[in-house]
Amino acid sequence: MNHTTTPATASASVAPLRIFLVEDSVAVRDLMIDTLKEIPGVIFAGFAEEEADALKKIDAESFDVLILDIELKQGNGMSLLRTLAESHKPLNSLKIIFSNNVSNAFRRAGEQYGVRFFFDKSSEFTKLRDLLAALGTGLPDH
Repeated sequence: MNHTTTPATASASVAPLRIFLVEDSVAVRDLMIDTLKEIPGVIFAGFAEEEADALKKIDAESFDVLILDIELKQGNGMSLLRTLAESHKPLNSLKIIFSNNVSNAFRRAGEQYGVRFFFDKSSEFTKLRDLLAALGTGLPDH
């Protein structure tokens, strides 16, 4: 049997990083979607504005990174994280909070639910973009 590696198999592309966004601000969501379109190796997998809708979509969709705000139109991101943690469905996605509410109390609570990164909407958008770009190229996360 011939096990020679052909150039096509050696350079097989890695599946793109799928991002799911839980954000109720249309302006922030549009900015995120436009930004994600510009990052190689990253695709926008969908969004939800409310906690209940997010739970349904997260259960039905496949994605690698969950980015969520704490304050939502209905429900909130911390409650969403708690519900996901208590569910029996494994959720192996990277969890990121992108919010104006990134106090130490929210950071500690988020860490309980597997949040790896916290970014302040008002000052750390570029840092979030840089992290997603690094993840999209397959580089190890920070």
